[in-house]
Amino acid sequence: MINHKNWHEKHIETLGFGSRLADSVAKGMGSWRFIIIQTVLVVLWMALNLVGFMYHWDVYPFILLNLLFSTQAAYAAPIIMMSQNRQNDRDRVQAQADYQTNIDAKLEIEALTIKLNKLEVEKLDVIITMLEEMKKNSSK
Repeated sequence: MINHKNWHEKHIETLGFGSRLADSVAKGMGSWRFIIIQTVLVVLWMALNLVGFMYHWDVYPFILLNLLFSTQAAYAAPIIMMSQNRQNDRDRVQAQADYQTNIDAKLEIEALTIKLNKLEVEKLDVIITMLEEMKKNSSK
C-alpha cells in the first residue's frame, strides 16, 4: 500500500502526549468560545460576590479572582509558547519541503526544455535534409 500522508500528518504522529496536550490547550485558549465562557464566569463570580446575602467568598476587589487569573496566566503562557515553538518548527519543515519541491520542479522543467530543444533541432535537421534533397532533385 502506498503511503499518502503529507508532512503535517507525519509530524502529528510523532508528537507525544504533552505536545498534543499543549497544542490542545493553546487552541482552546485562543478561541472565542474560551473568551465567552471565561467572561460569563467572571461576571457570574462578581455578581454572586456583590449581591450574595450570606456568604461572600471573594469580596470586592476580588483578590481571589485576581489570584486565579495570575495562576491561569502563569500556566497558560509557557504552554502557549511550547505550542508556538512547535508551530515554528512545523513552518520550517514545510518551508524546506516547499523549497525541495521547487528545486525538483525546476530540474524537471530544465530537463523537459532540453528534450524539447533536442526534438526541435532534430526536426529542423530533417527539414533541412529534405530541402537539400528537393533542391538536388529539382536541379537534375
